[in-house]
Amino acid sequence: MADDDLATLGPAAEPRTTPAPRPADGAGHPQPGPAEAAPEALPATGPAGRWLPRIVIAGLVLVALNLRPAITSLGALLEEVRDGLGMSGTVAGLLTSVPALCFAAFGFVAPRLARRWGPGAVVCAGMAAIAVGVAVRPYAGGTGGFLAASALALAGIAVSNVLMPVVIKSWFADRVGSMTGLYSMALALGTSLAAALTVPMTDALGGSWRTGLAVWAVLAAAAVLPWLVVVRRRRAAAAPATDAAAGAGEAPLRITSSPTAWALAVFFGLQATAAYITMGWMPQIFRDAGVSAGTAGVLLAVTMAMGVPLSFVLPRLASRMRHQGPLAVLLGLCGLAGYAGLWLAPAAGAWAWALLMGISNCAFPLALTMIGMRSTSSAGVVKLSAFAQSVGYLISIPGPLLVGTLYQHSGGWGLPIALMAGLMVPQIAVGVLAGRDRRIEDES
Repeated sequence: MADDDLATLGPAAEPRTTPAPRPADGAGHPQPGPAEAAPEALPATGPAGRWLPRIVIAGLVLVALNLRPAITSLGALLEEVRDGLGMSGTVAGLLTSVPALCFAAFGFVAPRLARRWGPGAVVCAGMAAIAVGVAVRPYAGGTGGFLAASALALAGIAVSNVLMPVVIKSWFADRVGSMTGLYSMALALGTSLAAALTVPMTDALGGSWRTGLAVWAVLAAAAVLPWLVVVRRRRAAAAPATDAAAGAGEAPLRITSSPTAWALAVFFGLQATAAYITMGWMPQIFRDAGVSAGTAGVLLAVTMAMGVPLSFVLPRLASRMRHQGPLAVLLGLCGLAGYAGLWLAPAAGAWAWALLMGISNCAFPLALTMIGMRSTSSAGVVKLSAFAQSVGYLISIPGPLLVGTLYQHSGGWGLPIALMAGLMVPQIAVGVLAGRDRRIEDES
């Protein structure tokens, strides 16, 4: 993509005015002015204008609730889906790897879409794509249709993943930490609810796996509504603007020349690797240690549920710190302690290890918060979010597969756990680099 593609959010963005000189922050970095910090925000004129920020908050929460159920609901019913579609083990394995691949591929497209249509409109379309994909895939008529509809839903998730930090930066530039915390908490809640409720809802709705998967489309459809209001209100108030006029006076941003952007991308990829390994393999580690299948599932639920309160608190704390590196170190040390426990006494201290892994997995909201803090403008956050998440998800793809291979060939969990612990060390290192009080505009 061209380096100046995101100097503006394009025709959908509000017209810019010449900014007054901006005060610097404590580190000497200029603070974003109104035109930079909130290109999507509209003047709060009239009742609708005053309610608009609240509608955006409702939309933010609903989006977050929808970013994982399409994945975790499938995991809960994967055996029934395989039997119902005659799906081979290879294709089923592909299904577990498709999310990260789609997040990387479609995440790269999000900035160009945002520049052309505006982040709010793209998020609205993303929620519609999730609703259609989730509703259609159980009835698509075969494995190919199921995969295609799943890809549509994952595309909606991918672009929304990338653009949520941008929406937060645009509408709530003075509350990046608290709004990222709210978003992260809702995302963790949606993940846990889909994992816990899919099977009981399937049973309550007649026992069909098709209905159990399709019912989550209702939640995605509900998320479309507030964004329709935002987009209509925004377009009604927007004046025509050209790319040249909107981008006047702004230097091209070369994201790949920023060490901070690369550190964030690697940090995002390694934390995603740890999260996918935990979700995919931690129950099996406990079961192989003699823990019952039911208890192993509860332990995973505890690990995931830890993200609900911590995802709300951690971004608020991070946004008050000049350097977020100490938080990356603390989360990494919790992960190393959890891996040590899984290796030495997986059954005896199972609950402690589950809690430690849950704390460690909160590197995700920390990464999102740092994305919002490492750029002075919403356009910079778009590029940084797309780059960090897309590259990061590409990095995360081999991890769970490599753990499975090591487990199969070694016959135990020593080597896989050593790999997990080994990956935590560079995660801590790049987390410290990404947490420095820098801005990508100063480095590119």
